[in-house]
Amino acid sequence: MMADSSHCFYCQEDLGGKRFVRNQGKPVCVRCHTKFCANTCTECHRPIPVESKELSHKGKYWHEECFRCAKCYKPLAKEPFSSKDDRIMCGKCCSREDAPRCHGCYKAILAGTESVEYKGNSWHDECFTCYNCKQPIGSQSFISKGSDVYCSPCYDKKFAKHCVSCKKPITSGGLNYQDQPWHGHCFVCSSCSKPLARTSFTNHQDQVFCVDCYKNTVAKKCSGCQNPITGCFGKGVNVVNYEGSSWHEYCFNCKKCSLSLANKSFVTKGRDIFCADCGNK
Repeated sequence: MMADSSHCFYCQEDLGGKRFVRNQGKPVCVRCHTKFCANTCTECHRPIPVESKELSHKGKYWHEECFRCAKCYKPLAKEPFSSKDDRIMCGKCCSREDAPRCHGCYKAILAGTESVEYKGNSWHDECFTCYNCKQPIGSQSFISKGSDVYCSPCYDKKFAKHCVSCKKPITSGGLNYQDQPWHGHCFVCSSCSKPLARTSFTNHQDQVFCVDCYKNTVAKKCSGCQNPITGCFGKGVNVVNYEGSSWHEYCFNCKKCSLSLANKSFVTKGRDIFCADCGNK
């Protein structure tokens, strides 16, 4: 504003033909206005003179060039902005401020970014990696061990039991025999390869056999009845051995009178056995 004839309220300078500002209805020269009346810039803390463009927000004032993002310093005079904790920020920095932090790199996970959530924590996709091989897990299955996560191959290699037969990891199921782990499909009869899980079997010279194979190929034959000497699987049977031949105890009888000879004296004639009385007749 240009005055015809007036004096500055503060310095009493004649304002005739000079620019001045009215402050609460009183004329003030430009110099005194800057000194006594101008708003102070929130950013640089200097007065905002009449000739500068002034920006205001929520009762605070800035020079146009001072109105910048508090994080990246991008000028915001002509840009959308947000205020957070008395700070002015551009939209991108405000989103970063509110975004969850990656549990791997601790940087913000911005909206629209591929991420993984697990046990209350968040990761960028590329930060959610196997503790052992360090490769991103992505859509693979994984297993946690304490606070660490492993891809399935690394977990199997590091922690899974390995089958005594095929040496490969047992990832599910399996069984123990003589304190050693087996895959169910690896625990088979040594003779016919029939799976033995949940069936009766027996051990002979560190090999396992199904009932039929043990009877037919392994068990000794009774010299009396010619049947395999097996008893009932899981229970013992009394056996009599003599000069390379074997009998069920209940088959070890006198050939002539059928007297049981278990724990008694006997005589042999060829492949036959007799009690002492019958043998001497």
